[in-house]
Amino acid sequence: MQRFMASAMKVIEIYYARPIITDREDAVDQTERLHGDVEFKDVTFKFGKHIVLDNVNFKIKAGQTVAIMGETGSGKTSLINLIPRFYDTNSGEVLVDGVNVRKRKLSQLRSQIGMATQDVLLFSDTIDGNIAYGDSDMSEEDVKHYAKLAAANEFVEKMPDGYETIVGERGVGLSGGQKQRLSLARALAIKPAILILDDTTSAVDMETEKYIQDSLRNLDFPCTKIIIAQRISSTKDADMIIILDDGKITEMGTHEELIAKKGYYYEVFKLQNDGFGKEAV
Repeated sequence: MQRFMASAMKVIEIYYARPIITDREDAVDQTERLHGDVEFKDVTFKFGKHIVLDNVNFKIKAGQTVAIMGETGSGKTSLINLIPRFYDTNSGEVLVDGVNVRKRKLSQLRSQIGMATQDVLLFSDTIDGNIAYGDSDMSEEDVKHYAKLAAANEFVEKMPDGYETIVGERGVGLSGGQKQRLSLARALAIKPAILILDDTTSAVDMETEKYIQDSLRNLDFPCTKIIIAQRISSTKDADMIIILDDGKITEMGTHEELIAKKGYYYEVFKLQNDGFGKEAV
């Protein structure tokens, strides 16, 4: 009886829980593909009384690649979570194609945003099923295509059952880099208008990272890319690099512009290049 009551209380709690973030009655019904323009306008976001993002402002044009850097706890992941509206801002606006995300239907907004996060969630299913999760009717040829873009095809084909290999819950049996690549393939497979990568290549080697970067530069569909990374090799070719510190933007510009400022980005660049600035420009 005690075990039953403990289990029942957990089920009841989930059964009666209601999401805080829901569609507004006046939500825009937009079924066509998004262009991918993103704008943060005077955005402040708090967890309780703690300010996570403080008056953040920037614009990303459709098709651009933007990198976000900063120390642990600077607000990078919280910032990207505001775009698909996993959280709502306390003040200010997050706009996608000029429309406040609060005024968009959640299903329509999120279906066009591909995300590969730090905490990779893979289901107890085949590799094929995990990659094609956003489109269950996806052909095997397309699944392999996106696996190749994410540098996953080679290790998948070496597995005993190839794409029909069952992966354990949360990717048990796969290395960190393998899980990251499958997560990236799944994000690419829906051909998103906005692709968000949260430290997605942190567990792969430099050669694989370069291959993935080349793939992302040559996608066969239009896509705005927002990348959180700590490696300069992942950020230097971005159209714009944003440096966050304690929830505020402290630096913003291209690789060359930030090197010239000799701030946080320049210091990271020096550390990752053995203290020398040979490749600064």
